Amino acid sequence: MAHQTTPSSQKALMMELKSLQEQPVEGFRITLVEEADLYNWEVAIFGPPNTLYEGGYFKAHIKFPVDYPYSPPTFRFLTKMWHPNIYENGDVCISILHPPVDDPQSGELPSERWNPTQNVRTILLSVISLLNEPNTFSPANVDASVMFRKWRDSKGKDKEYAEIIRKQVISTAAEAERDGVKVPTTLAEYCVQTRVPSQDSSSDLLYDDLYDDDMEEEDEDEDESDMESVVERHMVFTWMHFDATETKSHPTVSK
Repeated sequence: MAHQTTPSSQKALMMELKSLQEQPVEGFRITLVEEADLYNWEVAIFGPPNTLYEGGYFKAHIKFPVDYPYSPPTFRFLTKMWHPNIYENGDVCISILHPPVDDPQSGELPSERWNPTQNVRTILLSVISLLNEPNTFSPANVDASVMFRKWRDSKGKDKEYAEIIRKQVISTAAEAERDGVKVPTTLAEYCVQTRVPSQDSSSDLLYDDLYDDDMEEEDEDEDESDMESVVERHMVFTWMHFDATETKSHPTVSK
């Protein structure tokens, strides 16, 4: 029987998952929706202290395409969110998750969109930045955008936006309790990296299998070699310092 090669996207995702479990991003928990499915991740986001989201426990799914990292994943909140750049169904509208196509009408530069050197770390950091600093120029939720601008421009005197966010934060406490999660509420607690212990050795075994596949496939054809090279560059970027830049959202299309 011919040897069945492992897709490069699985190798990239397994390496990223292992990296995030060993060196987590502050304020996040990462798990697989199902142990055997590397293309669907569950993310728990802790609301940063000293923000409207402080004490919140927000859950989301990241769904990866089979040609990752060439195409971006999707990021959808499962927790109900009231935010200028989050659609009613929970989808996050942010430049880094937009396909790398030339679209002059979007108002986005190609460099602001997805490229294969991006990774889950940069996505998570971009999302947390977006929560605290919404882009109101091209909102996914127009009503939330208008309300946010009133709150911001009044320096907090118009409390409608803040009150909605705080109610949503309070409503997440029950789910955090069900999941057995203690949500950080101080900066010191928030900055502690949360490692998620593996329930069994299956993840390590899968990682070992993928590593063995790499060794066996070293002599594959030139196209496969090029693919592996991109995956390698993709993972190198994971360890680089993330220089946060202003995130931009996709403009709402007029009907």
